[in-house]
Amino acid sequence: MTQTVETLFDTGLERYKAGEAATDLIPVFKEVCDRAPKLSSAWICLAWLYLLEDKPNSGLKAAQKAVKLNPQDPQARVNLAIAMLETNQKGVRQHIDVTQQLILVNPEWREEIQNSIADGLSRKPDWPSLVKVKNWIFGD
Repeated sequence: MTQTVETLFDTGLERYKAGEAATDLIPVFKEVCDRAPKLSSAWICLAWLYLLEDKPNSGLKAAQKAVKLNPQDPQARVNLAIAMLETNQKGVRQHIDVTQQLILVNPEWREEIQNSIADGLSRKPDWPSLVKVKNWIFGD
């Protein structure tokens, strides 16, 4: 029996939260993106997993798709900023500025971004691009 897109996504997310390696989860989220190409949250997750696995070009493509689908999602913007830094793209500041505006509007998003950054640094300590993005967004 084939899993629904929602079940596949939720299962992948649970596996990630349980500490499963990003490399094992990339195929899960690729399948979700293939089956539901307009689901921005799946593209956001896929971009994050690629970035954790030092695949910045794939991460950039997924992050661009996520931002295109949902320009008001701060995590999509954070992922894109990281991917742009890691692929030496210009225009990072714009995404940092939008993220700062979004987290001012919604305090829950601020907490989500802080948690996401903490998670990223726990999985990939001393991640230079993530540390830069964190400092730019939060001024730490």
